[in-house]
Amino acid sequence: MPLRLTRARTVALGAAVLVCALVAWVWRDPMAPLRAVMALQGAWVGLSEKRIVIGDHRWAYDEREAASDDAPTVVMVHGFTGSKENWYPLAARLRGRYRLVIPDLPGWGESQRVAGADYGFSAQAGRLSAFLAQVRRDGSPIVLLGHSMGGGIVAITSARHPELVARVGLIDAAGVRFADNRFGIEVLAGQNPFAVHDAASLQRYLDTVFHDRGVQPSIPWPASRAVIDWRIAQAPFEQQVLDRIGRSDERFLPGEAAAAIRQPALLLWCRQDRVIDPSAMALYAAKMPQAMQVSLDGCGHMSIMEKPDEVAAAVALLIQRGVPR
Repeated sequence: MPLRLTRARTVALGAAVLVCALVAWVWRDPMAPLRAVMALQGAWVGLSEKRIVIGDHRWAYDEREAASDDAPTVVMVHGFTGSKENWYPLAARLRGRYRLVIPDLPGWGESQRVAGADYGFSAQAGRLSAFLAQVRRDGSPIVLLGHSMGGGIVAITSARHPELVARVGLIDAAGVRFADNRFGIEVLAGQNPFAVHDAASLQRYLDTVFHDRGVQPSIPWPASRAVIDWRIAQAPFEQQVLDRIGRSDERFLPGEAAAAIRQPALLLWCRQDRVIDPSAMALYAAKMPQAMQVSLDGCGHMSIMEKPDEVAAAVALLIQRGVPR
């Protein structure tokens, strides 16, 4: 009996120490548990975390090798308020077939943010081209995918550096004067429609970017509180970027640059996109007559998370059958 009691006390003491350690971990960094979960998701997809310094920024990116050494490299670029983790559902469907490279853009996610730096379309396109030059293999051009803001950056990069980009995928891409919607009107009025400051605005943000609540990320308390506090802290930076990509003289630069894209291309939108209105696809298509156009139903702005099977099929078709104009 005394031995059993001692073991019980040891287990209880160990559990108490573990709980205290977890509490201290969360107290020091409330986002740590959420990042740990996302890291586990990346590990499940088979992605490895990488770091590289290019110019004045440190990039964080995930990478997974292909089953074949001569497989194409697919680089995926996230959107406004996004991060590399947004691409994990699509990466899970493309793994093995292609080498995958998924960065956090400078200023976002785990990549470095430099005070006073320009994070608009043109400046980020310059940084992205330097990143592509570093990560491509044997001088081979890359399949470059961009979502939302990332789509605008990808359009400029592909137009300016055809030697780096073999194929282009613009998914719910920003950078053209689409039909007025609530999101666009609020941006033009100087607001941030993605702003989060409490539980209600967090849910509004999720409802804006996702059409189907069933596939929205689950963020239970206390993780939700950590996300809200983190987004509040990010608000000044988000506003700075939105001023550049949504209201400055470069807000339509991606659409203008698209006329110079000659590579095989994919344009993909969801019909229920409440952020970048689906009318944007026709505007891009007018500049890129060689592009395949894919319109999906039953999804919103986050097609890469809501319809990853369909997006993966479209990307595979772009790689296999794309024909330059």
